[in-house]
Amino acid sequence: MKFIRHISSPKKNDSACVATIGNFDGLHLGHQKIIGKLKQKAKELQLPLTVVSFEPLPAEYFSPYPPTRIYPLRDKIRLLEQLGVNNFLCLKFDEALANMAPKVFVKDILEDYLNVKHLAVGDDFKFGYNRGGDFALLKTLGKHSGMTVVDTPTLEKESQRVSSTRIRKALEHGDISLANSLLGKNYQLSGRIRHGEKRGRTINFPTLNLKLPENISPKRGVYAVRVYGLNNSSYTGVANLGNRPTVSGSQNRLEVHLFGFSDSVYGQYICVELLEYIREEKRFDNFEELKAQILLDAEKAKELIAKVV
Repeated sequence: MKFIRHISSPKKNDSACVATIGNFDGLHLGHQKIIGKLKQKAKELQLPLTVVSFEPLPAEYFSPYPPTRIYPLRDKIRLLEQLGVNNFLCLKFDEALANMAPKVFVKDILEDYLNVKHLAVGDDFKFGYNRGGDFALLKTLGKHSGMTVVDTPTLEKESQRVSSTRIRKALEHGDISLANSLLGKNYQLSGRIRHGEKRGRTINFPTLNLKLPENISPKRGVYAVRVYGLNNSSYTGVANLGNRPTVSGSQNRLEVHLFGFSDSVYGQYICVELLEYIREEKRFDNFEELKAQILLDAEKAKELIAKVV
């Protein structure tokens, strides 16, 4: 998949494409249905499939208290590639883009740069300055440029709309099972293993450390996990997601202790699957209390893993 981060100047791409535009936070069942239909259309027209999104997300740009994210950008890229998307145009959402007139957005980006021949968006999609552009405008402008525009009907599961909002709320409450059912896949976070303070080694619980953004949705606390990407195999373990209050931590991290694994793997890229939520993150008065709790957490994680693996 080609990742396009910046457009220096609108210039018609050599190849036309089929496309969709949206936040695509979570790439849930509804998103997967849209992309699946577009893949069929792309095959029919013999054109590549392009997904257009934004960074930061518009809600993050405009709101002082934006919603949390299901996935960081790196995981969105990973999942789009898995879904078979050919190009991911991730536009920088800044003052210039926020103030861009809807007709200019269509002309400069969709027509002149991407040369979109078939576009799918939600029928409630809004874009451009003051959200002045909508589905009806896209259809009207598309007629003059040879771009067909179709809407994407809402997908429901258990009589409720499949939405990023529902998934965020599920993750914020530690309801991994509900989140997974709406995502259509098991929730994973990924990243490269970083050096930490190595305090876990002092209590015989070494950890693999991933730095995470502060604004991700999962509830802070302890999880039973499964890790992929090491030695072409998968491993189970217990992990803490949060700021590590016992050691006065200031960064959001995922610290994973794997059962029966002690190799040095710094710099390797892994995916961590959150299997079950165990408890909230808490501050302990000393390392002996922390160690005692981790022993209990590890046993609980093993019990939960035995039921789901």
